[in-house]
Amino acid sequence: KMSRRDKYSIILPTYNERENLPLIIWLIVKSFEKSGHDFEVIIVDDNSPDKTIQVATELQKIYGEDKIVLRPRQGKLGLGTAYKHGSRHASGNFVILMDADLSHHPKFIANMIEKQKAGDCDVVTGTRYVPGGGVHGWDLHRKLVSRVANYIASVLLTPGVSDLTGSFRLYKKEAFDRLIDLNTSKGYVFQMEMIVRARQEGYKIDEVPITFVDRVYGNSKMGNSEITQYLFGLLKLFSQIDY
Repeated sequence: KMSRRDKYSIILPTYNERENLPLIIWLIVKSFEKSGHDFEVIIVDDNSPDKTIQVATELQKIYGEDKIVLRPRQGKLGLGTAYKHGSRHASGNFVILMDADLSHHPKFIANMIEKQKAGDCDVVTGTRYVPGGGVHGWDLHRKLVSRVANYIASVLLTPGVSDLTGSFRLYKKEAFDRLIDLNTSKGYVFQMEMIVRARQEGYKIDEVPITFVDRVYGNSKMGNSEITQYLFGLLKLFSQIDY
């Protein structure tokens, strides 16, 4: 049974996403119209050189200021702070994190909401690594890197979820705000620390299968420096965790 006050705030950090933004917003709106849940999309643009904010402003005119909330920042300040900034402006009692580059399809949001309600979960994470989940558009090297990254993390941190580095997630807002205050990581390690801290805090976590599609437009933001950063972050996180 849907509580009338449930509202889902989707935080969408953007940087050079002007081609993807109209399509991802359309898909989000379509998926929520179908499910009937209340929602808003908070676009946190970090002063994109491609003027993503102009497109976001046009989309706000189409869908309305109650559905499309613009909270731009002055420059590229990192993913973790973008989510924190977005959450500060969220009016929902749930927060959904997803990428704006169409790698996460909004059709999976309904499954996440269903899973959250069924188990009164604090966190529901989308996973590529269970039956029904998967990755499209990645070469073998990229798949291997992702698998190895998740494997190393799971061995060191035993988080109890199969996809630790994924960034398509649903949180109860109070859990999200608490976890983001505890989080000290940047970049790709940020998502991992959120799950590890959630487990440490005793939050209830579950997962749903998703398919991840590589970026449709634009270049992927994951290079070798990010992989190195990930491994160092992982070891730092491992050294901080109390079991």
